[in-house]
Amino acid sequence: MREDQQVLARFGRALADPIRCRLLLALREAPAHPSDLADALGISRTRLSNHLACLRDCGLVVAVPVGRRTRYELADERLGHALDDLRNAVVAVEADRTCPDAETEGCC
Repeated sequence: MREDQQVLARFGRALADPIRCRLLLALREAPAHPSDLADALGISRTRLSNHLACLRDCGLVVAVPVGRRTRYELADERLGHALDDLRNAVVAVEADRTCPDAETEGCC
């Protein structure tokens, strides 16, 4: 049970930052080199490197040597499906909000 909590906490940590979310979604589409990812996301390579390091530490992406360059990809293809499932679940819940204070209080 504790291990399950740690796994979910790592996933939550990765998703807690909008740039890391964008990175995961980009890598869900296809593996990519850091320079291409930085350009696509409009961020510096240094900033991208820090976010990729976090995602590697969380076990969600891996670095694959390709000649003299490094390509990044999701550590497991099931992560792409999990991201899709999570997004779809959140969208479904969002559409079904029944909390009367949601609009005024921003609580839900």
